Amino acid sequence: MTKPILVIDEGTTSTRAMLFAPDGACLGTAQRPLTQYYPAPGRVEHDANEIWALTLECAREMVTQAGGPDRIACIGITNQRETVVFWDRRTGESVAPAIVWQDRRTAETCHDLIVAGHEPMVQDRTGLLLDPYFSGSKMGWALANWPQLNELGDNLAVGTVESYLVYRLTGGLHITDATNASRTALMAIEQGGWDSELLDLFGVPAALLPEIVDCAGSFGSTQPDLFGAPIPVTGLAGDQQAASIGQACLAPGQTKATYGTGAFILTNTGAQMPRSKNRLLGTIASQIGGERCFALEGSVFVAGSVVKWLRDEVGLIDSAEETAALAASVPDNGGVSFVPALSGLGAPYWRPDARGAITGLSFSTGRAHIVRAALEAVTHQSLDLKATFAADGAVWADLRIDGGMVSNDWLAQDLADMLDLCVERPLFIETTALGAAMLAGVGAGLFPTLAAAASMRKGATAFHPQPYPLAAARCRAWEGAVAAVLEAAGDRG
Repeated sequence: MTKPILVIDEGTTSTRAMLFAPDGACLGTAQRPLTQYYPAPGRVEHDANEIWALTLECAREMVTQAGGPDRIACIGITNQRETVVFWDRRTGESVAPAIVWQDRRTAETCHDLIVAGHEPMVQDRTGLLLDPYFSGSKMGWALANWPQLNELGDNLAVGTVESYLVYRLTGGLHITDATNASRTALMAIEQGGWDSELLDLFGVPAALLPEIVDCAGSFGSTQPDLFGAPIPVTGLAGDQQAASIGQACLAPGQTKATYGTGAFILTNTGAQMPRSKNRLLGTIASQIGGERCFALEGSVFVAGSVVKWLRDEVGLIDSAEETAALAASVPDNGGVSFVPALSGLGAPYWRPDARGAITGLSFSTGRAHIVRAALEAVTHQSLDLKATFAADGAVWADLRIDGGMVSNDWLAQDLADMLDLCVERPLFIETTALGAAMLAGVGAGLFPTLAAAASMRKGATAFHPQPYPLAAARCRAWEGAVAAVLEAAGDRG
């Protein structure tokens, strides 16, 4: 029997380890919730030492289930992107809070850089925009505001989450894969290395950063004492790129959308770096053998997290699972529109200063209308991106969806109806972990190419568009609500 692949999937709200057979079957899962910290409005932090402890706990559970470290072929890692970790090279211990991708503390810094005229250069070299979302400004802010970092001198290491996990797993290997590096705003993604002018712009010394490597290959092995014997680490990718690979979006034009904490849509553009004229992002989809494959990306900051907010902060629902039935219990949204700018607005607006709003409330509004409007907001943000991708020449023929939200049949059908596209949901929706397993399999030599590794992906359920007479009215209401949110943000500014 061929040995399984161990995948570490470190997300925003939980950490998981999963076992995959080379035929794509999921053999086991261990998962732990991850603590979120909100020290001030607009700030989101994690404890990287907790991330490591939970990762180790989950991975050990899966190694035991597999029958020991000798029964594991290799390890693939996928991670929440843009989140920045600061650690001591001597111990591997985190020395400051991890600044999460949702964090907006550098909004003013980014605004000042835009006013100073730096955004065209940043976009040309990185494919990204000047926004707090990306890692570079977070790194610069931390180095300027947390004295304990500079006190470490040469012993300080900085990286994204996969870089930190590899460091801890291997006992000191400081690397980052090209997909994660491409999200820092510090990498010239066509050339493939850290850019000195970008490093100076954000105030990040190159000596702190990891070496940029491929997404598949032999990256070293885990320390023997962690699992009882070394296990090779052979696959690395940021979560959205891993999901695109797991959806087998390997050819130019193929598009996937992941609906998790946020919503992230990627269209494969092949060897051609996309240059958006409509504030979408160019990013590296994968890098194998030094050859980069690119993608056009639209990033929505709030998707599944609005359901979590409805449950945990507002108390309108007891569980995410009840949202589908609630949405279906009313014939429409009752005139309610929900703009979930709880962490600002992402593509195509890029307004970190925007705040959420619920409009159209009346005495006839019930909780079902608000919950339905929250789900509809996910669709409307996707519809905004569909039009923006088309304006950049990337027309969606269909859409492959994944992530925790898409188990909701009502949402999947709403996407099909409003986008007027066939929407495909894989039978196994955890495509982020699957993509990491595919990369690790290629890196370990289990598959010769990603195309061959795509055999791990199984079938899909298709949601076909149905006639929807209310579509135009819904879009007009959504556009009005977004306009009001943007106007309010402008007034505050």
